[in-house]
Amino acid sequence: MVVQGNCLRAKGGVMVQSTQAATGGAFDWKWFLLSIEGRIPRSTYWLRFIPTAIALGFVSVFVDMALGTFNAEQGYGVISGLFSLAAIWPSIATGVKRLHDRNQTGWLYLILLIPFIGGLFWLINMGILKGTTGANKYGPDPLGGTN
Repeated sequence: MVVQGNCLRAKGGVMVQSTQAATGGAFDWKWFLLSIEGRIPRSTYWLRFIPTAIALGFVSVFVDMALGTFNAEQGYGVISGLFSLAAIWPSIATGVKRLHDRNQTGWLYLILLIPFIGGLFWLINMGILKGTTGANKYGPDPLGGTN
């Protein structure tokens, strides 16, 4: 394995996260929100991404209300609209890493485009079911488990 930035290049060229590399042990938000490489466990998804996205969504709506740019008929304003656009990639990146933890391709994220079925899939597969124990083709177990 070769260290590159905050990732390790394993055999086959697959990039996996090294949680300690480049950050001195601190949580790497840049990797977490912007990269589709590696795996994250349920706890990281539920405790770091979901509350952050919800809190920032509420803040953006309050800023819109304070600036007078909130449109009650549409349900959003300039700031909250821009936040929603900016949140698309981090949502995809964290979702893909959750799918990787389940040893599934990131392309399954597109199931979210199917009404009801997509939401049910997201809740069960990405939010409730445990990831693969031990290393899989997307990287080492983020919880440190072995096969």
